[in-house]
Amino acid sequence: MKLLLDFLPLILFFATFRYADGNKEAAAAFASEHFGFLVSGGQVGLAEAPVLLSTLVVIAATLLQVLYLKVRRQKVDLMLWISLVMVVVLGGLTVWLHSDTFIKWKPTGLYAAFALVLGLSPWLAGKNLIRAMIGDQLALPDAVWATLNRAWVLFFATMAVLNIAVAYSVDTSTWVNFKVFGITALMAVFMVGQGFYIHRHLPPEDDAGAPKP
Repeated sequence: MKLLLDFLPLILFFATFRYADGNKEAAAAFASEHFGFLVSGGQVGLAEAPVLLSTLVVIAATLLQVLYLKVRRQKVDLMLWISLVMVVVLGGLTVWLHSDTFIKWKPTGLYAAFALVLGLSPWLAGKNLIRAMIGDQLALPDAVWATLNRAWVLFFATMAVLNIAVAYSVDTSTWVNFKVFGITALMAVFMVGQGFYIHRHLPPEDDAGAPKP
């Protein structure tokens, strides 16, 4: 359930963009009629309609994510709060200014923020956030936790640069595919690599699932 909730905004963004991109005239007319008041000039053109509608959907989905967790009295992770701020600010600019530039910068801003938070938290808060999130599930040496934290910092910094490099190198439709499938695949590969690294450093009782005789 949590995995679906985490990926819901991304899924809805992709589905909305693909449908609107294949029906641009209808999408532009719908966006102008129902959301023209959010757009500078009040009219949405054929070219920007897919991005505008998918941006509105991802803003609404992220807001609903936070609201759902709040209603259920569950913790809203810091990264979700950062994502909400990014998508509302940059998504709002995308809608108002008819420009996909801002929403393309959203993943880069988000990943850069994650890298900064993870990188600075040991210095400013005296806390390794990766350890804080999953440390109660794994018994690992301090040096391993530090390495994992650095690896996530490097990964997010790399993704921040890669996203904007792709965004400025290809058309919007191709960037959407990269955002949904490329970034997700890279994240999966990175997490598998982390899994192998963690496995190598687990104590015998965690590695085997039970204490050795």
